[in-house]
Amino acid sequence: MAAETLNRAPPLAPDRLERVLGWAALALLAAALAAIARGHASWAMVPPAIWLHLGTVIVALVLTPVILWQKRGTRRHRALGYIWTAAMFISAVDSFWILETNHGRFSAIHLLSAFVAVQTPRLILTARAHDHAAHRRTVRGLVIGGLLTAGALTFPFHRLLGRWLLG
Repeated sequence: MAAETLNRAPPLAPDRLERVLGWAALALLAAALAAIARGHASWAMVPPAIWLHLGTVIVALVLTPVILWQKRGTRRHRALGYIWTAAMFISAVDSFWILETNHGRFSAIHLLSAFVAVQTPRLILTARAHDHAAHRRTVRGLVIGGLLTAGALTFPFHRLLGRWLLG
């Protein structure tokens, strides 16, 4: 076990991109929470699948800067990473039951959901294999594509959060 510990690379410090991604996640979180608060009159009409989706996305948005900005390789990083990964995976799978916006059919945003559903297991596998470079690339791809891009796309095009936030 001691030799295994010696072979591990030191934890990677957050770089500029990861700091920016953390701030972007916080900005998106603020917009989502503002939209949810403004839409309180319509809460009773929101299907459970959307509430589950919003809840898991909020967990991921809250944890993104915490995980990206902290020391890597610790038990805390690993535990929060599992929670973040589960939230992302559940959110992606749950989105396949959210079909209100596109007249009961899948929309282009569901491609990002498929991407997240495929990449989250890869995220865990790269972490367990101590493949830091692949793990970091996968995290960045999930944050940029599956969280920030998909999240930003929930505000335009007459989608629920956009209607709530922008009236």
